[in-house]
Amino acid sequence: MNIHEYQGKNILSNYGVTVQRGYVAESPDSACSMAEKLSNETGTNFFVVKAQVHAGGRGKGGGIKLAKSIDEVRIHAENIIGMNLVTPQTSKEGKKVNQVLIAEDVYYPGPKEISEMYVSVLLNRKTGRNIIVYSSEGGVDIEEVAENTPNKIFKEEVDPRIGLTNKQCENIANNLGLEGDANINMCEFIDSLYTAYNESDASLFEINPVIKASDDKIIAVDAKVTLDENAAFRHPDHQEMRDFREENSLEVEASQSNLSYVKLDGNVGCIVNGAGLAMATMDIIKLAGGNPANFLDVGGTADASRVEKAFRIILKDKNIKAILVNIFGGIVRCDRVAQGIVDAYENIGQIDVPIIVRLQGTNAEKAKKIIEESGLKVHSTTILKEAAQKVKELVV
Repeated sequence: MNIHEYQGKNILSNYGVTVQRGYVAESPDSACSMAEKLSNETGTNFFVVKAQVHAGGRGKGGGIKLAKSIDEVRIHAENIIGMNLVTPQTSKEGKKVNQVLIAEDVYYPGPKEISEMYVSVLLNRKTGRNIIVYSSEGGVDIEEVAENTPNKIFKEEVDPRIGLTNKQCENIANNLGLEGDANINMCEFIDSLYTAYNESDASLFEINPVIKASDDKIIAVDAKVTLDENAAFRHPDHQEMRDFREENSLEVEASQSNLSYVKLDGNVGCIVNGAGLAMATMDIIKLAGGNPANFLDVGGTADASRVEKAFRIILKDKNIKAILVNIFGGIVRCDRVAQGIVDAYENIGQIDVPIIVRLQGTNAEKAKKIIEESGLKVHSTTILKEAAQKVKELVV
């Protein structure tokens, strides 16, 4: 589950990580009030107005602006709130900005030179261990750094039997070229960051940039955080951070019905039981010349109610030209799924797109008979190749 920058910073702050402070606003008036409050608390005279959307590259799209006065805060807030922000990580339509973070200016003058760095914590899936990836090149796309100057990317893998050690924190601070108080502060920063990642059951904490301020403080200026939804039962408060406005409405509706659904850009809807079979079904559709419009796994208990919900969600996609139902009856009985399809068809009413049903496994022939005798415009088969051929005939 992705969360907003300000929410990620709140988590970090709770674990002792120094962050760029700020407040969220959903209107220009609120933005000005938050800026005044922030100025009174921190003494900052400059403010950063930052669009809060689940996408990186906000600055490139005009979603991050420096304000040198309260009046400028209002101007930037008026321009950003409500805009469709287009970044390298959004669609061409962009994402609507519903709120902004009014943050303090941490690039204040002082005795030391300010430097920007990159730090992230994530899981190395190859080794099954958490890994800290860091670089002295912060504030830019880390992918560009990895491609152009890979020698500036460092990694520190954490042994789960031991945990993050002081020596590893020191290695990170030294490799970043930090000395004196900045070195000590970075060690504390890394230790607190890793604790926040671990105890919040996150799958990613990415801070870009981390800055060494002019007084040697180490500050998280940004925070991209992904929380592991499988651990949600341990963190009831995490669900409160979910912003449904940032998610595809069909995916939200599917999750509320306990259906695994991912919206794609194709024209053939898929209803399948099992993630592996769903992936294979999408491949078959592609090979037949079509394009899958979604990934939808109804699970091992594909009863009539779940099948009807799946149909209703898929039919809300205006790009759909056909629906392929591919069920392998192992635990689930094919005849029950077939009855679910018939019931769904009758309950929904007029369905203007062709439906191809492939049922194989327990009671497959009985299921095929139920569909054929229903009188509905449903093409039934027990062979996947035939189903794919029918998709080609009807769509391509």
